[in-house]
Amino acid sequence: MHRYRFVLFRPLQFLPVLFGISIITFVLVRLVPGDPARVLLGARSTPTAIARIRAQYGLDEPIWLQYFYFLENLGKGEMGKSILYKIDVLKLILTRIEPTLVLVLTSVLLSILIAVPMAALAARNSGRLPDHAVRIVSTLGIGFPPFWLALMLIILFSVKLGIFPVSGYGDSLFDKAAHLVLPSLTIALSLSAVLTRSLRAAMIVELQSDLATAARARGMPENIVFWRHVLPNSLVPTINLLAVNIGWLIGGTVVVETVFAIPGMGQLLVRAIFSRDYMVVQGVAMVFACATVLVNFLADIVTVTLDPRVRL
Repeated sequence: MHRYRFVLFRPLQFLPVLFGISIITFVLVRLVPGDPARVLLGARSTPTAIARIRAQYGLDEPIWLQYFYFLENLGKGEMGKSILYKIDVLKLILTRIEPTLVLVLTSVLLSILIAVPMAALAARNSGRLPDHAVRIVSTLGIGFPPFWLALMLIILFSVKLGIFPVSGYGDSLFDKAAHLVLPSLTIALSLSAVLTRSLRAAMIVELQSDLATAARARGMPENIVFWRHVLPNSLVPTINLLAVNIGWLIGGTVVVETVFAIPGMGQLLVRAIFSRDYMVVQGVAMVFACATVLVNFLADIVTVTLDPRVRL
């Protein structure tokens, strides 16, 4: 169990990271041109009304004092009040977190279901036609931006074939699943391309390892060697790559939610940026940062579990 000793101390190392992210987010969002009070009140706003709104939300205070209030709210488990929606930011985020969470989980699951068979096909046929085909497809997947993939999938499966809905999230479980097929596929196609290349390279190395050679020498069938020894050992670097790319995955959900009009945190973040809703931008950014840190922490635990040689 000493291998898992890092679980006790690693959360303490995350605190400076989250503190730094909070400072960067707080400063950057205030560098965006525009006054939240003026955006909220519109073009016909009067100086008196603008001053009242700024005083109501503490925007007339010095920036260091505003940041102190932000940290004070975080310490109380609060994130301030939205200027645009007129409710607590934390309550607002909780109403939008389900679509984003389901989208991320389904995208990761679908990308794994795509990447593992493709990487296995390429690794077991290294240097031959299937390997070249998988490498070409994965390279194209990396090159296509998510918004372009989303539009192509909408044109094909929604406009031309009419199989899946174009936008929204739905109400019933079946309706939600139908609405998430195309967004999940959009993210999964891009993410699986990255995972496939990493997993293929790891599988080729493991196929030539001493462990695989010894298993073959004992008369173990090639399929058993691959699925019992090669695949588990190949997953370690791929899991770390997936954890590293979680920031990219979150960025992909922001774009995809906007294209498909999914009422998740990504769409909320985009609207908050355009309306200069500082509290919402800071709150969503902190939630995304905590999610990224948590995923990397879980990836470390899985890595140590799969490979006893790893010490963290």
